[in-house]
Amino acid sequence: MTWAGSSDAPPSARVAALAPSMQPSERRVAEAIAADIESAIDRSAQEVAEIVGVGRATVIRTAQTLGYDGYPQLRVALARELASGPAPSDGAGDGSMLGSLRAEVEAFSARLPHTVSALTDGQLEDFVGSLDAASRVLVAANGLSAPLGLDLVLRLTAAGRPAEYLPDALGQEIAARQLGAASVCVVISGSGVNRATLAVMAAARESGARVLAVTSFARSAVAESADVALVVPPVRGSFREELEHASRAALMLVTESLVGLVVARRGEQGRDARSATLSVLGHSLDE
Repeated sequence: MTWAGSSDAPPSARVAALAPSMQPSERRVAEAIAADIESAIDRSAQEVAEIVGVGRATVIRTAQTLGYDGYPQLRVALARELASGPAPSDGAGDGSMLGSLRAEVEAFSARLPHTVSALTDGQLEDFVGSLDAASRVLVAANGLSAPLGLDLVLRLTAAGRPAEYLPDALGQEIAARQLGAASVCVVISGSGVNRATLAVMAAARESGARVLAVTSFARSAVAESADVALVVPPVRGSFREELEHASRAALMLVTESLVGLVVARRGEQGRDARSATLSVLGHSLDE
């Protein structure tokens, strides 16, 4: 299986989304390339193979898994990515706490455009259209993704698209089993392998509901089980860093923006719902 996302996605975003599911030797090649893009541009496939300690064929297969015809095409894409913006900071800063914080924010900002690089217009149309038309919407999210599930439900409800979220994983699974064919289950999972979330997805599918997912890795169990999967590559760029830091910032940014797309699709109905929400908020604020 090779890259199936947007053709505009840069190599580093493709590596972040695909690396966890690659063969170990291909993953080493991909992560070595992403870690030093500038050097990779100047190296041949044989040179990369010798540095990583694999065969030349493995380097070529890695390039093809990332969605390129071969390593020369990958080198061109790497050069294009390098020319498109500043290299991300290493997070070290000037040694001070404020410097480290600034460096972290700068690194996030540099990678931020990559968070939507794997998406296509067709995927978004399908996702938002299904969300808008459903008779019932259940949001499933567990672990560190759980706060995003609650946030999405509150935002959708405020936009006039009622949705529900149960904090208990077993409760989510029970609710999913009762959804039915006219409903959708929206799954948010950074890792894409949370067992409780996968159980909810299976229950939703058994009920006949469509399953929509927002996740970080293209070949994760969540992505492959969903009817529509929006892949948002992790900002930090590798599965190891995802496990160590587990940032959900990119996923939250995308889910918040999806609500805006739902409001736009619903037209006057969506705008009226937001107006009503603002009215309630206005009355709840003290002088």
